[in-house]
Amino acid sequence: MTQLESKGAATSAKRTLRGSLGVTAIVFMVVAAASPLTVVGGAGPLGILIGNGVGYPALYAVSAVILLLFAVGLSAMTRHVPRPGAFFTYIGYGLGRPSGLAAAWTAILTYTTIQVAVYGYVGYLLEITVVSLGGPDIPWWLYALATVALVGVLGYRHIDLSSKVLGVLLIAEVAIVLVLVGAVVLDGGPEGLSLAPFEPANIASGSPGVGLMFAIAAFIGFEATAIFRDEARDPDRTIPRATYGAVIGIGVFYTLSTWGLVMAWGPSGVLAAAAENPATLMLRTVAIYLGAVGEVIVNVLLLTSMFACVLSFHNVLTRYQHTMSSAGVLPESVSGVHARHLSPHVSSIVQTATAGVLLAAFALLGLDPLLQVFTWLSGVATVAIVVLMAVTSVAVIVYFTRNRQDRRPWNTVIAPALGFVGLAVSAVVIVAYFPVMVGDVDADGAPTFGVVTWALLALVIIVPAFGYLQAAWIRRRRPAAYAKLTDAIAG
Repeated sequence: MTQLESKGAATSAKRTLRGSLGVTAIVFMVVAAASPLTVVGGAGPLGILIGNGVGYPALYAVSAVILLLFAVGLSAMTRHVPRPGAFFTYIGYGLGRPSGLAAAWTAILTYTTIQVAVYGYVGYLLEITVVSLGGPDIPWWLYALATVALVGVLGYRHIDLSSKVLGVLLIAEVAIVLVLVGAVVLDGGPEGLSLAPFEPANIASGSPGVGLMFAIAAFIGFEATAIFRDEARDPDRTIPRATYGAVIGIGVFYTLSTWGLVMAWGPSGVLAAAAENPATLMLRTVAIYLGAVGEVIVNVLLLTSMFACVLSFHNVLTRYQHTMSSAGVLPESVSGVHARHLSPHVSSIVQTATAGVLLAAFALLGLDPLLQVFTWLSGVATVAIVVLMAVTSVAVIVYFTRNRQDRRPWNTVIAPALGFVGLAVSAVVIVAYFPVMVGDVDADGAPTFGVVTWALLALVIIVPAFGYLQAAWIRRRRPAAYAKLTDAIAG
């Protein structure tokens, strides 16, 4: 339960978050952020269409292995750094306060862009759904802004309410996808069941860098288990278990689900089916295998899945901002905890306003909600998160090499090093194919780094650079605040 901790009668109360979330509740929060049905029905068809086609399901398995290696070092840090903040905190402990602050701003960029990306998708899906039912043709951005407002209301209240909402929605969407895969397996599909998605030639086909980007993006949020440390029951045990559970669960589920999607149309027909309309591929598949009733259920659950996704990212963002405010990086008022709801309500308001302003700007620019808002911002978020995780892996190695608090070589050196290699290679491949995702290609379809590509990738450089500059400014101009930053980031 959130409480006010005082340090003497003369010291003002410091608001901190408290709770008793268990492994299941935290896994619900972070897996809901991964949004199973949104990934399978939204990102999956795009990964097949503009990624590596039939071989796309295998990239979830590849991503899961890389992220499991990364999670080993992350979990080791949670046992020795008893503070929330994840990347923000761990990079600060391993590589210094300026790097920690740069990581904090990069994490804000990651979660903000992926959240707004999904807002764009949910707005688009609501628009076409209402029109298909004979309703008025209302612009997508109005639906998106209405969703922002509803998420803001839930985010303002206690986290237990959010976790219960996410838990119910998560169980429903996972169940319907498994039912669909079961129906495909029983039917056998138009070309029979096969392991074609896992053949090397298919994995390397098309634009594997784009496919890898969508696959890794599906895991964004799993590392946020550490952010809920202050609200977890027995965090030294709960956080590592929740982290491993989230990665394994996400990896297995997405690999199986997208394999089922490919089998539903056949390896030779799924690409054409996705090209017809990637946004409706899942619904058309369900209509074939589960009938009209199943199609209606999935349509509803796809919308609630996206809602669960943005609600979960909202909760993660508000806690990142709460931690940064407590460190003196953001205005002190952002760290406020509601007296009755026991939530970081001011941070929630700030995040709601940020999402609303960005969506309004994209609407004014006339961007397409699916092929531009969702795809472009998902790309930015993925590059940023991969870089963050790679740097975190280095920070883990440096931290344990320096203080030797944990002498297990697999947990503190070997696994983090392997994770770093996997993440670094992934980052290079994703950046190389980034223009394809944006649409910066020449007449022959080859990627060319145009203005849009450079502008989007520049965000991953500019934002952390601002963090370094802010750290230098705080240290020089506000030494008391820098001392507070020191306490928050590096003990």
